[in-house]
Amino acid sequence: MLIIAPISSIIALLFASYLVYKIMKTSPGDEGMVKIQKAIQEGASSYIKRQYSVIAFFFAIVFIILFILSKQGYLPIFVPFAFLTGGFFSGLSGFIGMKVATHANARTANAAKESLNKGLKVAFSSGTVMGLTVVGLGLLDLSIWYYVLNYYYTHVNVVAEAALRIQYITSTMLTFEMGASLMALFARVGGGIYTKAADVGADLVGKVEVGIPEDDPRNPAVIADNVGDNVGDVAGMGADLYESYVGSIVATMVLAVAGGFGVKGVMIPLLMASVGVIASIIGTFFVRTREKAEQSELLSALRKGIFISAILIAIFSFVIIKNLLPDNTGVYGAVISGLLAGLIIGLSTEFFTSARYMPTRSIANASLTGGAPVIISGLSIGMLSTAVPVLTVGIATMASYYFASHNVEAAFKFSAGLYGVGIAAVGMLSTLGITLATDAYGPVADNAGGIAQMSHQGPKVRERTDALDALGNTTAATGKGFAIGSAALTALALIAAYRDEVHLLGREIVVSLLNPQVMVGLFIGAMLPYLFSSLTMKAVGRAAQSIVEEVRRQFREIKGLMEGTASADHARCVSICVGAAQKEMILPSLLAITSPIVIGLLLGVGAVIGLLAGALASGFVVAIFMANAGGAWDNAKKYVENGAYGGKGSVSHKVLVVGDTVGDPFKDTSGPSLNILIKLMSMVSVVFASFIVANTLIK
Repeated sequence: MLIIAPISSIIALLFASYLVYKIMKTSPGDEGMVKIQKAIQEGASSYIKRQYSVIAFFFAIVFIILFILSKQGYLPIFVPFAFLTGGFFSGLSGFIGMKVATHANARTANAAKESLNKGLKVAFSSGTVMGLTVVGLGLLDLSIWYYVLNYYYTHVNVVAEAALRIQYITSTMLTFEMGASLMALFARVGGGIYTKAADVGADLVGKVEVGIPEDDPRNPAVIADNVGDNVGDVAGMGADLYESYVGSIVATMVLAVAGGFGVKGVMIPLLMASVGVIASIIGTFFVRTREKAEQSELLSALRKGIFISAILIAIFSFVIIKNLLPDNTGVYGAVISGLLAGLIIGLSTEFFTSARYMPTRSIANASLTGGAPVIISGLSIGMLSTAVPVLTVGIATMASYYFASHNVEAAFKFSAGLYGVGIAAVGMLSTLGITLATDAYGPVADNAGGIAQMSHQGPKVRERTDALDALGNTTAATGKGFAIGSAALTALALIAAYRDEVHLLGREIVVSLLNPQVMVGLFIGAMLPYLFSSLTMKAVGRAAQSIVEEVRRQFREIKGLMEGTASADHARCVSICVGAAQKEMILPSLLAITSPIVIGLLLGVGAVIGLLAGALASGFVVAIFMANAGGAWDNAKKYVENGAYGGKGSVSHKVLVVGDTVGDPFKDTSGPSLNILIKLMSMVSVVFASFIVANTLIK
């Protein structure tokens, strides 16, 4: 049955290729649209080339360290190579999504000339390519390693006992998740710094100081802003969810052995992910809308595809579990817990960030009394929005634990319950093919609006692209909530995998709040998301300041720029953003890699458990707070731009631009990066567990 996984991955990649073919067949529009599209493509390619050069250097260093550790017997020899493939496929998925997005933006704007539905189709097809590429490459990477390791441990390094062989296979596979996580962190942090530096610089000078519209070609930072949408929200999000996807699957495979489910338990997450691919493809055919559709109808069109995919996965998962684990169908309850949790988190995020609902409109209303009330209102709504996702994940964790451990022998009950938590994470991410499509669709729609504005298309085109862009803001916020929620469950499964790894090495961990090692680790772990967020937000601030100064200089020194008789030097702003992103992403990334190793060596393995638990608890809440506060500020601004409280250029609008500027690094840099932080720290702990156990100062 495991052959289904590589077959599903090939189907996903073939369908993604078909969608690319369809997108490229559509017209990119007139000469002006093509010119702007090429400028965005060149900027995105320049950034990716520079970023991947820096990342390659870091990967080479980590590979050498892992290779040395494997030669000294701390790790299997496959680990350094698994690390490289994890990073390669994670980066490749983001790269493919970005390349397609930069070809689809002008085509979306041009399709919007004909109808809203055609514009939606092109943008959503581009997002679907991203979603299916992530799940297709993820399953392909998993399948290749499973078959290679199974052959090795069966025929070369003969391990007669099936359970022990599976344990070797899954524990080795777990390590390539570290490569995927490291790549995702670089992509998210670097892309987030780039996109928000450009966005903040463009908004503060263009909208507030000079008073020109968004996406005005006179603004020197406007192309850098459009490039940032692709490198941050497409390439970064793709790499992020790739590592969440494969991480949840592999962590659950590891827990299957400890839970007493054996080979059949290992197969379930792979098979669920495989049927999730097919269900996601089927769901995409239900995404369509009519001309002059309201926001609620556009959102319903995307929801319909997600809900249909979730229903299909629920049906297929029951068949899989009923056949493989007939004596423990409670595992199916864990699947449903994860699916429902994902849907609830998405709906909650929509409520707190969409301008259709009271929370975001209350921020817009606060703009009537000045800037301070806007900031206070946005912060309070972001904090309030954490309640539903945290309670949802808590209930899903408890439900999945008890469902999976219900009919299990006492000796396996605890580990079987943790397996259920992992299965819940797989269930939540099984719709990733279409869920990521609705997220990656947003930046394409945003770019399409910019291209329509800069190429002077008719008001009807801009009206349609604005409708698609507003929908994209909501789906992007929903996607971030989904990513953060799944990260919490995945990180919990990875912490359990770390505990099992330490136990296999012959060390017992006293996981108790009365254990000072655990408590100290807990405090440090709870602090790290704040330190990490401080570093990334300061990085955005420094980079944005450079862009503000450059934009001001060009308006001051280029004669005729304001009148439209001279052209802005867009390439200069792109270059500044690229340099700043590469420089500023290094320190936050090193913090995530080194902190579990340093804490483990100095304070022991118990402190690492505390560190991971503290980072998970505070990082999960802070990430939701930041993502939702930023999304609410952004959509409150767009609500006023659509005519409320005086519309564009009003005092309310200028005040909300400041709120949106504060929210930008919240929702697109620091917040989304935190879910990678908590998983990467867990992965580093697992990979370096044997080294820490052997060399810690506190035994």
